[in-house]
Amino acid sequence: MQMMAIREEGNQTINTELILLGFGDFQDLNVVLFLLFLVIYILTMAGNILIVVLVVAKNNLHTPMYFFLANLSCLETFYSSTILPKILAGLTGEKAISIPGCIAQFYFFTALVLTELGLLAIMSYDRYIAICRPLHYASVMSDRLCLIMAVGSWMNGFLAMSVMMYLMTRLTFCGPNEIDHFFCDLAPVAQIACSEDHRFELMGFVFSTIFTLPPFLLTLTSYMFIITTILRIPSATGRQKAFSTCSSHLIVVTIYYSTLIIVYVLPNPEKMRKLNKVFSVFYTILTPLVNPLVYSLRNREVKEAIRTSIGKVIQVIRPKENRVIVSRIR
Repeated sequence: MQMMAIREEGNQTINTELILLGFGDFQDLNVVLFLLFLVIYILTMAGNILIVVLVVAKNNLHTPMYFFLANLSCLETFYSSTILPKILAGLTGEKAISIPGCIAQFYFFTALVLTELGLLAIMSYDRYIAICRPLHYASVMSDRLCLIMAVGSWMNGFLAMSVMMYLMTRLTFCGPNEIDHFFCDLAPVAQIACSEDHRFELMGFVFSTIFTLPPFLLTLTSYMFIITTILRIPSATGRQKAFSTCSSHLIVVTIYYSTLIIVYVLPNPEKMRKLNKVFSVFYTILTPLVNPLVYSLRNREVKEAIRTSIGKVIQVIRPKENRVIVSRIR
């Protein structure tokens, strides 16, 4: 049983630890869930790190699209490491998290979400230029502009959430310290805070609107132009070829935005909270896993780079094996 860490402040008992209930409704499946999430974490890290290494190592992948893909994969490794280790610890019984630890998790998670929204919007703009203005692609998507947009996405996410992190440090927790979630998200944390600081929830709504609506509209507008342009291509082969260049990104965007909208935009009555926890699994755990799979399995250049790399590894290993066999024969 988790003990409540407390300290006295005036006439109030202030909690210094919170309890993440996680998947408490499925305690009989703790071992199964632990193994499942451990495998997901390992595959997510391996897949995204592989994409980063391939983009850096292969000259034919030194293009704007793969530059942003490498940024996205790098982000997914941090993203997963913010959520999954604590989930795994919770499944072993370590459900407590300190207030500073909760604030840090909230900050890095939300900052990475905003950064990912920015990168997805930039990648949709890149596909718009490639399909709708192919003759201007090289001049528009210059190395300098790509670097500025990528750095801007990272800075935008982390600087914007600094304000929310400061407001979260002003909250006090003097009542129930159990969070019915598997990570420190905005709504569950605000629900158990006993300080009357409505600025936190208000700023959360304002920030989620300001920093998610523009990238969503940019992504939506880009794909409206992309689809319109593709439908105007006379040949079926041409339409299929054009659509294949953006289909992977469209799949990732659809999964990510649909789950975010369900969790954060649609009404959240008491009956929906358990279901929202399930949807949260999609954008916090499954999306980082799906990204490298989608981009590698549906992308010819990435598959070719993986095939070439595996071939080189085999060539390096085989001579060693042959030398061992020869030495044994002798």
